Amino acid sequence: MNILIQKYFPEIAGEQIKQLDVLGELYYDWNAKINVISRRDINNLYEHHILHSLSIARFIRFTGGTHVMDVGTGGGFPGIPLAILYPEVRFHLVDSIGKKIKVAQSVADTIGLKNVTARHCRIEDEKATFDFVVSRAVMTLPGLAGLVRKNIGKVQRNALPNGLICLKGGDLQKETGPFGKNIISTMLSDYFDEPFFKTKKVIYIPL
Repeated sequence: MNILIQKYFPEIAGEQIKQLDVLGELYYDWNAKINVISRRDINNLYEHHILHSLSIARFIRFTGGTHVMDVGTGGGFPGIPLAILYPEVRFHLVDSIGKKIKVAQSVADTIGLKNVTARHCRIEDEKATFDFVVSRAVMTLPGLAGLVRKNIGKVQRNALPNGLICLKGGDLQKETGPFGKNIISTMLSDYFDEPFFKTKKVIYIPL
């Protein structure tokens, strides 16, 4: 298993290790055909994309049966790494770009993820409800929260109330301001030592 993933998630074992190992080969192959990840960044796949996606698991541990939607998933981030870590949690991946959702679905199918579905659509057109919505820097927090509020279910299964969990970076004062104290912002440098995470945050908004 990739040394960075092993460093922070030593509990990962068995089939999960194999699945994470295969991700590198699959994304390198797809990226040669479709620019799913920046060509300059593909060599940082495990740190900048896979470990970054898994950082949500340092903030919240989803209980079995939780249903999560990944909005603007691109090639499957953060949804696919999280689906590997949480085989008992269902993940629904959504993106408005068809060729990217094709990559996400293909990767999930190739590594045998049974807990992943994928849909090519705009978030406005997805009517199903979920416990949590996750996303990586797709749009501003107020804009995204407004769009996904309709998708947050009422049944509570986790330690945190249902809501939106975003991976973001940089100065977010303008984005977080409208939510006042009704928001939790955690620096990923609290979890990871690598310089990449110094300005990265996980943002949680109950909805």
